[in-house]
Amino acid sequence: MRALCWTGVDEVTVENVPDPRPLNRQDIVVKVTGSSVCGSDLHLLDGYVPGMMAGDVIGHEFAGEVVEVGPDVRERRVGERVTVCSVIACGRCHHCRHDETSLCDNTNPDPGLLETLNGHATAGIYGYSHAMGGFAGSHAEYVRVPFGDVNAFPVPDGVSDANAVFASDAVPTGWMGADLGRVGPGDVVAVWGCGGVGQMAARAAFLMGAERVIAIDRHPERLRMAAEAVGAEVLDYERVDVLDALKEMTGGRGPDVCVEAVGMESHGLGLQHAYDRAKQALRLQTDRGLSLRQAVHACRKGGTVSVLGVFLGVVDKFPMGAVMNKGLTLRSGQQYGHRYIPRILDLMARGDLDASHLLTHRLPLEEGPKGYELFKHRQDGCVRAVFHP
Repeated sequence: MRALCWTGVDEVTVENVPDPRPLNRQDIVVKVTGSSVCGSDLHLLDGYVPGMMAGDVIGHEFAGEVVEVGPDVRERRVGERVTVCSVIACGRCHHCRHDETSLCDNTNPDPGLLETLNGHATAGIYGYSHAMGGFAGSHAEYVRVPFGDVNAFPVPDGVSDANAVFASDAVPTGWMGADLGRVGPGDVVAVWGCGGVGQMAARAAFLMGAERVIAIDRHPERLRMAAEAVGAEVLDYERVDVLDALKEMTGGRGPDVCVEAVGMESHGLGLQHAYDRAKQALRLQTDRGLSLRQAVHACRKGGTVSVLGVFLGVVDKFPMGAVMNKGLTLRSGQQYGHRYIPRILDLMARGDLDASHLLTHRLPLEEGPKGYELFKHRQDGCVRAVFHP
């Protein structure tokens, strides 16, 4: 089959790779109908995530049709239209039983690196390096899905393919940000990053009762989309001082919930950004934390900072004093998609949640390198490119 493979830093190519087949009795094989780029994929392209090998198939956000099921699969059936969670769960371990599926104990067959970095390994993720299990990704014609009954969700009639793709990762990740922040009626929520995840965090916050959502970015097309499609107030951090603006907009109090949806390659202005870039380039820190520091400083006393952006290791100059002295709650994690996807698909079927506007570029899989070029460099107004094999 054809697949989009990582072949080196800032380099992807479409290649012939072996067709997947069930390796275990609970596996299914899904024919991919749509697979989206994601901001966290750019960390792979930029060489910041260890454990990548030339020829690895990338991609983790996808939907498709079941074409093969293992003998112990009970709920999925051939011909069924499904959304597949980007995080792979076993459904049986302590963390899966407590709906913390990205912390699964059993789906990462190569836990050594994460145990060294973080103390414990987390779940496997499609197409996201051998540190996350070395699973072949979704930018391909077919994908093997372990524990098919657990990880693939039937798509209701009436839910478009565009919505089904984003129900795999962007929407549940954004939803988790609002949920971890315990957003409730009347809250003011600030979101750093207006990509797919940030916009979906903003939309989820409104659905949970937030009175105002303020979204922060620098790209005009993303700010416009967050305002027009989601209803957020927007701040361009190249035009305003974010901390001053948020204080003014909240009467000096600060947002109740701050959601960081940028991650380890956070961009900014001035000496702080230059410092972060230099230390990351010299491997004196693994992650740039400018937006995370801003979220901590901006959040009101007693508020919650919810971290969705992917971080790998260590962030320099983290303001722990502000976290402690302001009484902040800091919550984070890879998405617990299995907890949220059924509800998200139901909201989409009822017309209460729509993510299809994120899809700005439909491309055949053979144009995968072009899709990543558009996405990485924000060309032609690209917010999300989706590949159709």
